[in-house]
Amino acid sequence: MTVRRNVTPWASAALVLAALLTTSCGGPGSNTAPPEASSSSAVPHGHVEGAREAAEQQSRLLLNDPVSGDTRILDLITGRVHTTAQVKDAVRLGTDGRFGYLHTPGGTHVLDSGVWMVDHGDHVHYYSAATRDVGELPAGGRAQVRSDAAVTAVTDEDGRTLLYDRSELEQGKIATPVTLPGTHTGAVVPYEEHLLAFRNGSGTTELVVLDRRGKSVASPDVTCEEPRGDAVTRRGVIFGCADGALLLRAHNGAFTAEAIPYGTDVPATERATVFRHRPGSDTLTAAAGDDAVWVLDVAERTWTRVNTGPVVAVSTAGEGSPLLVLESDGSLHGYDIATGQQTARTEPLLTGGTRTGTDGSAPVIEVDRSRAYVNDPDGKKVLEIDYNDGLRVARSFDLDVRPVLMAETGR
Repeated sequence: MTVRRNVTPWASAALVLAALLTTSCGGPGSNTAPPEASSSSAVPHGHVEGAREAAEQQSRLLLNDPVSGDTRILDLITGRVHTTAQVKDAVRLGTDGRFGYLHTPGGTHVLDSGVWMVDHGDHVHYYSAATRDVGELPAGGRAQVRSDAAVTAVTDEDGRTLLYDRSELEQGKIATPVTLPGTHTGAVVPYEEHLLAFRNGSGTTELVVLDRRGKSVASPDVTCEEPRGDAVTRRGVIFGCADGALLLRAHNGAFTAEAIPYGTDVPATERATVFRHRPGSDTLTAAAGDDAVWVLDVAERTWTRVNTGPVVAVSTAGEGSPLLVLESDGSLHGYDIATGQQTARTEPLLTGGTRTGTDGSAPVIEVDRSRAYVNDPDGKKVLEIDYNDGLRVARSFDLDVRPVLMAETGR
């Protein structure tokens, strides 16, 4: 089925955060725009102090065993494994492309993977540096973290949001945060030098565009019932809603929102609420209940429902690549998104099957431009899949820990 629609105390700190915003090519990791070239000894374009620039993506996997607390960073270029801080009882592992956020009941631990990319549209910079243990944020297991080049927004389960200076995180420090006024539903998302949020008030939930001090500067005339899930794409920010999704875009300083409805009634248990995709792609995936997957093509404003077997994990690289679904039989399946037909299938990959952990964790699929990665906790390994070659297992990385939680950085 495809549906288409044409369609005070914190003020000084806030000023500091605002000053960090830059439209230059310095990107994350540089505090100021690079100087103009005046001689052969000028700082090279894209230079970041303390980092090495590379011509290709520098990916690393963050891995954690919540029971032992053992945490590792696997360099996918060299195959080397780095040991970092022990973090026990983690219930989730998130990432903003560089930093990993291990959410525990008592706080959120921040790890610097040491790899990241800066996408300027017409060109991309890839960087690598040493891994680093940054420290703890006072936000529990249900906190949501979203970042851009200047700020990291941490929204706790009560809807309170703190803004952290990202340049300080890049230096291995956690600065005193700025507190946004009011409470919010779901994550506060930094986007185009602003903040996107669903603000609570008078029994309603309203989508607002805030400046970095928390002042509302726009309120698109749209509704989004029961907002859950978000994703940043090249075409704007997607928010999941009860009847589909909202796409919010910025152009010449103006913000517009467009509804992308399912086009049919969808039960609450089958709505897209957690989006998975390759960063930089405009094709999003989400479980549609137990036995199907939603694919949202942001460019075409279309939803496609693909009937699969029981879904454990899902993702896609987009742009004509197969839909990847880890199913309950422990095998990885590939589907043609346009037709919904299965195109490839592996033998069972996971040593202990796909059982969900006592903390609710389950294996995941991480996807980049040429490979996918599946974690096998009981087998103490990570499998690298060539999804353009019939889901061939290209490499297997043996580990000394159970990689229960996994996230890819550097993309």
